Amino acid sequence: MKQAILVTRATFPEVLEKLRGAFEVTDNQRDVLWTQAELIARLQGKTGAVTHGSDKIDAALLDACPELRAVCNVGVGYNNIDVAACTARGVLVTNTPDVLTETTADFGFALLMATARRIAESDRYVRARQWDKTGVYDMLLGADIHGSTLGIFGMGRIGQAIARRGAHGFNMRVIYHNRSRLSADIERECKAGYVDKESLFRQADHLIVVVPYSPSSHHAIGGAELRLMKNSATLINIARGGVIDDGALAQALLDGTIAAAGLDVFEGEPNVRPDLLDIPNVVLTPHIGSASIRTRQAMALLAADNLAAICNSTGKPAPLTAVNAELLQQTERLRA
Repeated sequence: MKQAILVTRATFPEVLEKLRGAFEVTDNQRDVLWTQAELIARLQGKTGAVTHGSDKIDAALLDACPELRAVCNVGVGYNNIDVAACTARGVLVTNTPDVLTETTADFGFALLMATARRIAESDRYVRARQWDKTGVYDMLLGADIHGSTLGIFGMGRIGQAIARRGAHGFNMRVIYHNRSRLSADIERECKAGYVDKESLFRQADHLIVVVPYSPSSHHAIGGAELRLMKNSATLINIARGGVIDDGALAQALLDGTIAAAGLDVFEGEPNVRPDLLDIPNVVLTPHIGSASIRTRQAMALLAADNLAAICNSTGKPAPLTAVNAELLQQTERLRA
């Protein structure tokens, strides 16, 4: 008998077809956002789940779903999952790194360019039929990207890919701050120099935030950090909501503390602070950093491969991208 699994959000037909070859699948192709109680109800009797950032996997859910042994998140981030609680209960957690690195770096740079060159404001300006003359010297002036200083807060895979784009493609001076300094070889490849956090904020013309979210990075950028920045600087967040204090950012934009911001992630998303919605010098996108067809397919297929590897009835389970890999030796009991 096939093991039963749940796919919590709508996905590509080929992903469901692949999963149905190995499992009894309950899907959510209507893409309904379930309450926590509804999610728990649908997980009853399920061995595994393909989850997304909207799904809260915590200790209470795990205790209510004792048969659950695999949580395969579609996304590189997994702050929606209490990994410690999963580990304590023998539940393997996986994510989907690497396959989205280059696409997310592309998007980060696109958001930077749209913010610095005021693309969204210009689009609204034209659509509102405000463009009634040409040659006005100060119309929608933005900031140059080429030759400027790019600051990167969080120099993991995506941060490094952004650094390469800036240094090699736009002749930017690249500086970064990370929990630990990168090797000299990687710094040379990225043409990036390590600086302390305060120097990063003071020196960057354009600052891109790519640091993972954790309790220690909650509001890592607040009013104090924003006041360190140049009033001509732009701030881009493609990391996670909560890394930046959105309230402090809104005030900094209104006060002219910084010039502009581009945000793909928000605290409490999909809800967005109303004041951010009304500020003209902020570009807002709905958490679409990895949203290319090829990349989203690759992410979903990797989650399916992880689930199949964990619940494989033959051989030693070996998920491709385990978050709590220390549990691998304990998953022998998953085999039929």
